[in-house]
Amino acid sequence: MIPIKDNIPHRYTPFVTYFLIAVNVLIFFYEISLPPEVLNRFLYTFGMVPARYSHPEWAYFMGLHFDNYWPFFTCMFLHGGWFHIISNMWVLWLFGDNVEDRLGHFGFLTFYIICGIISSFTHYYFNINATVPVIGASGAIAGVMGAYFIMFPKSRILTIIPIFFIPFFIEIPAVIFLGFWFLSQLFSGGASLFLGSNVSSIAWWAHVGGFVAGMLLHKIFEKNYRDFYPDEFFHGYYR
Repeated sequence: MIPIKDNIPHRYTPFVTYFLIAVNVLIFFYEISLPPEVLNRFLYTFGMVPARYSHPEWAYFMGLHFDNYWPFFTCMFLHGGWFHIISNMWVLWLFGDNVEDRLGHFGFLTFYIICGIISSFTHYYFNINATVPVIGASGAIAGVMGAYFIMFPKSRILTIIPIFFIPFFIEIPAVIFLGFWFLSQLFSGGASLFLGSNVSSIAWWAHVGGFVAGMLLHKIFEKNYRDFYPDEFFHGYYR
C-alpha cells in the first residue's frame, strides 16, 4: 500500500516538518558526495551500531568509541539510498503537518526527537549483538504516525494498492491504514527474533518502538485542538 495524501488540511504552516525534511535531504546529499570508503566510515561513526555498546572490545577494534551515545540521535538523520530517503520524507510530509498543528512547532520537534531516540534504543534492545549500523528517520516518523493514529483515527488516507501491476486508488480510514502498518511491523519484528535479525535489513523494532512512543507521548505535548481547528471542522467527524 502506498499512501498518497490524507483528507485533513493543516491550518498552520508546518515549519518544523519542512525543516526536518530539508535537514535530512541536505545530509543525504552530503552522504552521496563521499567516496565509498569514507561513507562507510561515516555511517559507522554516526549510525547506531548495537555491538558498539554491548561489545566494547569489538568497538575498540573497529575504532569506535563505545562511550559515545550521540549515534542514538544522529542515526535518525542518515539514509541508505534514494528510495530510503524519498519514502521516509514522503511519509513525514504526509503525516507531520497535522501532528505539528496539534503539538505546536517546538513541541513537535521535541516529540520527534524523543520518538527517534526511543526507537533507536528499542532497536538496540532487540538487536544487541548487531554489528551493522541502523540509520534512517523511520523510527522518529513512526512516532509521528503513532500520534496521528490516536489524534486523527477517522481521517482517510488516499492509497494506491497495486493488483497485478494495476494501481487501484482507495480511501482507507487512518485507524485501519496505520493499524495494519503497525501490526505488520510487529509481526515482522517477532519473526526476526525467531529467524534471525540478518534475514532483513529493515529495523522492524525501531518502527514498533517509535510508533508506541508516539501513541503514548503525544499527550504530553498536545495543545487544545480547538486552538487549531474550529468547532465546525469537527462536526460529525471526530465527535
